[in-house]
Amino acid sequence: MHKILIANRGEIARRIIRTAHAMGIATVAVHSAADADAPFVREAGQAVPLAGDRPYLDMDAIIAAARRTGADAVHPGYGFLSENAEFARALKAAGIIFIGPPEAAMRVMALKDTAKAAMKKAGVPITPGYQGNDQSLVRLARAAEGVGYPLLIKAVAGGGGKGMRAVHSPAEFQDALMAAQREGETVFGNADVMLEKLIQRPRHVEVQLFADGHGNAVHLFERDCSLQRRHQKVIEEAPAPGLSPRLRHTLGVAAVTAAHAIGYQGAGTVEFILDLDTLDAAGDPAFYFMEMNTRLQVEHPVTECITGEDLVEWQIRVARGEPLPKRQDELTITGWAMEARLYAEDPDGGFLPSTGTISRLAFGNGPGVRIDTGVEQGSRIGLDYDPMIAKLIAHGATRDQAIDRLVAALDATIVDGLKSNRAFLARLADHPAFRAGDVDTGFIARHIASLSPPADCPAPALLAAALGLGLPVAAAPASLFAALPFRINLAHEHMVMLWWQGTGHNITLRTAGPDRWRIGGLPGIGEVGARRTGPHGLRIDLAGRLLAATVVAQPGAVEVRLAGQSWTLATLPPRKADAGSGRGELLAPMPGRVLAVDVVAGQAVAEGDRLLVLEAMKMEHRLTARAAGIIKAVHVATGDQVADGMMLVEFG
Repeated sequence: MHKILIANRGEIARRIIRTAHAMGIATVAVHSAADADAPFVREAGQAVPLAGDRPYLDMDAIIAAARRTGADAVHPGYGFLSENAEFARALKAAGIIFIGPPEAAMRVMALKDTAKAAMKKAGVPITPGYQGNDQSLVRLARAAEGVGYPLLIKAVAGGGGKGMRAVHSPAEFQDALMAAQREGETVFGNADVMLEKLIQRPRHVEVQLFADGHGNAVHLFERDCSLQRRHQKVIEEAPAPGLSPRLRHTLGVAAVTAAHAIGYQGAGTVEFILDLDTLDAAGDPAFYFMEMNTRLQVEHPVTECITGEDLVEWQIRVARGEPLPKRQDELTITGWAMEARLYAEDPDGGFLPSTGTISRLAFGNGPGVRIDTGVEQGSRIGLDYDPMIAKLIAHGATRDQAIDRLVAALDATIVDGLKSNRAFLARLADHPAFRAGDVDTGFIARHIASLSPPADCPAPALLAAALGLGLPVAAAPASLFAALPFRINLAHEHMVMLWWQGTGHNITLRTAGPDRWRIGGLPGIGEVGARRTGPHGLRIDLAGRLLAATVVAQPGAVEVRLAGQSWTLATLPPRKADAGSGRGELLAPMPGRVLAVDVVAGQAVAEGDRLLVLEAMKMEHRLTARAAGIIKAVHVATGDQVADGMMLVEFG
């Protein structure tokens, strides 16, 4: 294997390039027009542009690029063609190595129903349900009664939560079925579904496995991916908290059994559901096979951190026909690792995607922190691809240390130019229940109130804001000061005026010695120690309590981050709102296509009523009324394409 073409983009393309180059293997990047200036294109040894609307799915063009550049292998990364058996077959016919599993194994696991049938035959526990070929409404409704409510409808070709609906009563079944079928057809080209018993308190635990062409298979332990929103993973960790050695061993054996049962080779992940309401005599929860991902996973870095292994290198070695680098008894767990997925999305606006150009980008770093990203300052996040900005991975000797490092990295990360879930991730990682290991897939929904932005601004946050604006910055670029309300210098006294939710706070800082300040205007706070740790970082000694803060100046405001919480304080007095300004209207939160319109002019609606359904990022988004009112006008119809900010519905 001398040259690998990477049939993917973004952070995973960069990840593969790093390992291939370290192994002395040349690389080729293929890219769309939108990715022409992306970092992975520059870092590859060669780059080939691809035409068309969906270039990363164009098998013929990718194979032609491999032939033209002399690539003797293709790495598909994840997503796109990574689990496409036809792609593996076509590469084999062209004499090109596919860095992935055999075609036959991929076909078994491609559909959830055939996968479950194979696992049942192999003796791996599966969730009770219906996986039949009869997809008629009558048969599915009858099967639903047999499974019992609540249940899950799943697209058989699904993944990532797409084509999945929870149903709690027969009255909900038909609408949920149609939505799951429609999403399955749109995203996967397959409308078939299966039904499963809905586990009320599930944990999502998956096992990383590897197999070679010599009959060897091992597992590299498990990851917990229970922190999810709409079935999309948010934070992953390895190992899974609270698992007994017995259950860890049993899950690993089940995953290896699955690999042997289908003649697997390469990297794979077997996903299990743990039922926290069903315990055995030893106190371990029941577990069921959910699906197998026949590729590398987005969250593979946490496994690399705790094992010290390079999983991409393992993939390449197996694809070259080599035996696995290690036996099961040579693999051990060292420490704990966490991964947070930083997305361009608006948590305060229903987690809708955010688009725009990244005008400022800096990641928090420190001991044990790894950043995997496919973008850089100046990159544009659009609607063509997944809106991931980066993966922040933290490794520590203990779970608490890994969490501390992850929270610190999130606090210190700066993303300007669009909205991101950075602050939400920090609050989530630092949540007391998460720190306690009390996790299941309902965690975010159950704790959503305490995961919201803080309602009050405590004195330490006000102090950090004032110090961030008042302490000098050595050798700072002039652009840093553009947003500040006064000139920074080394004067004996500074006065800082801040507003939080309309209330003003007049804070004075008086020098009291090297890195010492006497504080006025904040009751209970006298003299403090403070020094900069970077352009935005502060280390504060508050009566022996050490605080690490990040303070980011913005036009007319300053953002303070402290222990996973964030506050944005105004540096200009608030303006009085114009009486009677603003009309009642619903604007498109993003570009997309209207799937359904549920209201007409003159109709009365209540708070929470569905107004229309918008499709964007291959997901359906329900737009609802924020308050009761009367529909004055509807400006769109089903099938319309809408632009970001376009008026959709007007209220009287």
